[in-house]
Amino acid sequence: MAGNELVVDVAKIKKAAHSAIPLTITTYTLPHEIEVYMESVLDVFLNELGQSKIKDYLVYCLRELAVNAKKANTKRVYFETKGLDLENPVEYEDGMKSFKSDTMENISYYLQKQKEKQYYVKIIFQARGSTVVLEVRNNAQMTRTEYLRVQDKLARSRKYTSLEEAMAQVLDSTEGAGLGLVILVLMLKKMGLEEECFDLRVESGETVARISVPVNATKIESLSSLTDEIVRRITSLPQFPENILAIQRLIGDPKSEMIEIARHISTDPAMTADLLKLVNSAQYMLPHRVDNIVDAVKLVGLRGIKNLLFSYGSQKILASERGMDQKQLWEHSHRCAYYAYNLAKNFKSSNRTLQDDAYVGGMLHDMGKIIFSAIHPELLDHIKAFCSSKGIDERTFEDLAGGMNHAEIGARVAEKWNFPEGLVAAIRYHHEPALMTTDHKDVAFTVYLANVFCEYEIAGMTYDQIDGLVLQDFGFLSEKQFAKTVEQFGEGFRLETIKQRESAGKNR
Repeated sequence: MAGNELVVDVAKIKKAAHSAIPLTITTYTLPHEIEVYMESVLDVFLNELGQSKIKDYLVYCLRELAVNAKKANTKRVYFETKGLDLENPVEYEDGMKSFKSDTMENISYYLQKQKEKQYYVKIIFQARGSTVVLEVRNNAQMTRTEYLRVQDKLARSRKYTSLEEAMAQVLDSTEGAGLGLVILVLMLKKMGLEEECFDLRVESGETVARISVPVNATKIESLSSLTDEIVRRITSLPQFPENILAIQRLIGDPKSEMIEIARHISTDPAMTADLLKLVNSAQYMLPHRVDNIVDAVKLVGLRGIKNLLFSYGSQKILASERGMDQKQLWEHSHRCAYYAYNLAKNFKSSNRTLQDDAYVGGMLHDMGKIIFSAIHPELLDHIKAFCSSKGIDERTFEDLAGGMNHAEIGARVAEKWNFPEGLVAAIRYHHEPALMTTDHKDVAFTVYLANVFCEYEIAGMTYDQIDGLVLQDFGFLSEKQFAKTVEQFGEGFRLETIKQRESAGKNR
């Protein structure tokens, strides 16, 4: 969010709180209106996560860190203007003697220089699993000397038990961050947080100050128990049909032959037609149209057929449910599957199995939303009664209905249906790739980015809200490069949709 867009978008903030999408405020000069805006965003964000009680503490912490980041940027401009080397201890000491007075006398000049040189301050809000993460980043990388000075201040802050004691003993005429950081640590202590909840480091050319606050334990427990109850009570979602399970058993048997598997599939005309439709779509890029299931099995391979069965079986079960937004959700899923497949094909071509896994992961990533949208009235009544008996705030259920924990609900049902671990991981972490372990990182990252493509093209996410590690993993170095790829994929999907409609019309 840029500094000239100061309207608090409540819907966007709530969406971010429910889906782990980071909210970012970028500024070059940190004017007062940005500080006010930052406080308003934090207020909505924390309220949505049931953390409004700690707002005042965190407002102070964010302001302190943002001001420090701005000062660090000003320091860079000042030293560059004076021709002094920050890394040289002698020149550093010399520059700091006049830094405060010189910049205060002509602050508008130095702030303008910061903007010209693109020294920014980014304030980031994100819900990661059971933790609220607040970050302040600036692209003036701390020197070792600066880092040691700050760490010294933080180390000394541990001995203070009150704000008054700190103010009496910590006064520093050169490093303005000294007292403020001590107060910040004391604020965290007042919230019952350990010092490990605050972290200061250098990452990829940025100085990053990070505060991690565990979300209200009661809310997390309530969400978890509600998720457990919903998954347990969804009796309307059966196991996969026996014919699919039988084919899966054949695929899992090393003694089975391709022709035997194909023959078993062909005994079900509806399954045969649907699988051939999928196999002949652009996702599989087969050299020529396939009209019989034996050829399809041979060309796509056992892993591909197995994944197609997961997708086919899930759609058959879930499509029978009558949720309000089923059509829109499935349309999004098809688009995400296309993007996931093509991301794997174009950016991870050495990993052939990833293409199959990414496609089905994209198709089923929002399974939790589809399931929740299909909850029957009698189950809603049961869940409301469950909330009442357990003393769970009804708003927690509304959060669940709004999308919070939908990834977990989908993953739990996928486990119930014995989906492979990689597919379960893709469903569970498609909003939170940073929580992903390395075991199934490729498929989780691919499905996450495919979902991001869908959000980005409808302005549901901005480039600076995308996980940096995932962008790096796929080699995206700029928004221009990223936006061009999204546009190309979107056009490819549009053409593929037209082709499928034309083909369907001819076959009627």
